[in-house]
Amino acid sequence: MMAPIEVVLAALLIGIAFVCDVRAMRIPNKLTLSFFSAGLIYHLSSDGLSGAAFSLLGVLAGVFPLLALYLLKGIGAGDVKLFGALGALVGAAFSLQVLMYSILYGGLFGIVVLVMNQTFAKRLMVFTVSLLALSRNLHADGFTPLKKDGLRFPFMIAVVPGAITACCFMREWPFNG
Repeated sequence: MMAPIEVVLAALLIGIAFVCDVRAMRIPNKLTLSFFSAGLIYHLSSDGLSGAAFSLLGVLAGVFPLLALYLLKGIGAGDVKLFGALGALVGAAFSLQVLMYSILYGGLFGIVVLVMNQTFAKRLMVFTVSLLALSRNLHADGFTPLKKDGLRFPFMIAVVPGAITACCFMREWPFNG
């Protein structure tokens, strides 16, 4: 079970990151480094080396699954570092739950943004024709991919409901006892 301080710090991290990401599409390094340090120091001081291991495992669990999305330019480096800091605070299991729900919400929000964009029909047609050409072993040379038109949204818009959903499914709420 998470300690109340872990929940409070995680909520603070996510709240501040949300405001920064929505305002500037950026999550400051000072924020993620501060909360990473707080998580590591807290777990080290409360549980010694096993606490430090718990915290570092949380960092790895938060960072490594997102590296592929970062390399594909699906998310920014700040989002990756945010999940590393979250993992340092709350550990691997909870940070992975938040990540899973955040990716699901991000996919839903991405579909909404795509459908609301006027170029959706054009994108769908290019995608369909390209798939048909590839499935018939033809080259799709006549079709050029659409330029990236800046269809982006802050990932924190998906992380907040992802974190809330993960909290709703917690077996034991830290403030109950």
